[in-house]
Amino acid sequence: MHRGSLTAVLLFACSAFAWAGPLHPISENAASGALKAKPASEHAAPSAIIDRIRSKLGDPSLRSKADPTDLAALERFYGDSDAAPLWITDMGLSARGQSALFEIEKADDWGLDASAFELPPAGTLPAGPEDEAATEITLDLAILKYARVARGGRLNPRELSAIFDQTPPLRDPKTVLMEIAAARAPDVYLQSLHPKHEQFIRLRQALLRMRGGEGNDAVKAQDKQADIKQRIIMNMERWRWMPADLGPLYVWGNTPEFMLYVVKDRKAIFADKTQVGTATDPTPVFSAEMATIVFNPEWTAPASVLVKSLLPRLRKGNYSILDKYAFSVSYQGNPVNPTKVDWSRVNIRDFTFTQKSGPKSNLGKVKFLLPNRHDVLLHDTFDARRKVFQQSMRAIGYGCVRMERPQQFAEVLLAEDKGWSASEVNDFWEHGVNSPVSLERKVPVHLTYFTAVVDDTGKVTSFADIYGLDKKLATALFGNRTTHDQSGPEMKKPRQEVNESGLLALNPGKAEMVAATWYGDEFRGSRTASGEVFNPDGLTAAHKSLPFGTCLLVGNPRTGKSIVVRVNDRGPFTEGMTLDLSVGAARAIGMRSTQKVSMKHC
Repeated sequence: MHRGSLTAVLLFACSAFAWAGPLHPISENAASGALKAKPASEHAAPSAIIDRIRSKLGDPSLRSKADPTDLAALERFYGDSDAAPLWITDMGLSARGQSALFEIEKADDWGLDASAFELPPAGTLPAGPEDEAATEITLDLAILKYARVARGGRLNPRELSAIFDQTPPLRDPKTVLMEIAAARAPDVYLQSLHPKHEQFIRLRQALLRMRGGEGNDAVKAQDKQADIKQRIIMNMERWRWMPADLGPLYVWGNTPEFMLYVVKDRKAIFADKTQVGTATDPTPVFSAEMATIVFNPEWTAPASVLVKSLLPRLRKGNYSILDKYAFSVSYQGNPVNPTKVDWSRVNIRDFTFTQKSGPKSNLGKVKFLLPNRHDVLLHDTFDARRKVFQQSMRAIGYGCVRMERPQQFAEVLLAEDKGWSASEVNDFWEHGVNSPVSLERKVPVHLTYFTAVVDDTGKVTSFADIYGLDKKLATALFGNRTTHDQSGPEMKKPRQEVNESGLLALNPGKAEMVAATWYGDEFRGSRTASGEVFNPDGLTAAHKSLPFGTCLLVGNPRTGKSIVVRVNDRGPFTEGMTLDLSVGAARAIGMRSTQKVSMKHC
């Protein structure tokens, strides 16, 4: 039978199947039977197809657009002397090949983009060995691309923002080929590549409900459907960057939520409010292992504090900040008198500023060490900062994570690790002096940036994009900036307070003229962690009469420029109506020196 006649027969058969009911993929047995029924001259031997596959893998046009690691994996796979086609017969794709193809076509159901995959036609009869080889390679490349993006390989999170210190858990293409070749069901294998994390599963379920027109009414009321779907997809993508195994017991801190959890066997057994870094000193996204808990610790100020808070004051001869925060200064291990140092001529990073344990300690009563290159840790805080936990906006620190209930956090961890009682922990809490307790089993800590989570009932809750990272990711994934900076249900403006001098806090509807200065190193070092010169949504200001997190509109009458800033803990706070602006904020409104600016609530 000639190939044209065979095609007509197949078309007739397809029509018959259509009359009888849904058309199902041709089974491998059926395809094998059809092959046996044909004369040997009518189809190419597997070895002939493999030869053509090997030849096509060297085609410059293919190599110019395909991933090099994928091509190398295919060359190795098909270079084996016993290699045989995985997906193709001279009757077209096998049942296994169709199974893989149909699964890739459903990529949108997993928050991916099905249109990003080049796929061969599912039911077309190959024209000959060349066509068979091309179909095999096309499906191979689609499978390898799917395996990569399913595990977070659509983009490099570090290139998106320096805040993301993550390496997606990609699977080696050679491993993927061997595993899918051995898999009984290629579609099930492809599904298995997606994250198994509970939140990823819940977000996907929410996405499917929305695609099916069953979106949650509360979510619909918050924002447009398209924006919510994008936010769900972006947060599914962030879960792909997470370690595949978070640990049987782990700590999960979610920066936009200002919350921290201890999770055991997939259930939260402890929850606590947190304070995190500002947009200019953001809390990074990374995973590390907690190894030690230190009660009543000393604190060595990090470089960011030295340069941004201490150096400007010391250069002006203002040493009171050292007394205020009980800092001692040393150089190469030897104590020095800070008043005898010319701070305009030395590198402050060469000096060590240490704060003893006590009521003034920035770390409070306890710190939790998780060695990492960011010098980030979890810790308690001093009394003046505890009122911040009652506010909804708590992005006010230098990058470390402050906790509202650190003693209870220590009790949970030490009960799990050592079987300690609360009274044993309290003994260290009350009487320890820079006292370390080593954990027998290190606890994974995952500091994350998820702006949408799903609870046990399926309700989606979103949080403010405090670092502007949703906008960056939306541009990378969707090529637009339509995702709005949503505020979560608790995001409210802080109430007004009265300052110590009796002045009323700023009138929300009236601009007032106040003195403004800036901190920083002569307009140097003002770039944010993600590379911008300044971030209008998250710059800093310090004002003693206003609560932490207060949003201010600061304007320069001389230039007519204005910028939105938020009150944080840049210190020390100045008395009266004087603002401390970041260098980036001062530059944005054209400040050249200390001057009068207008200031009012956002």
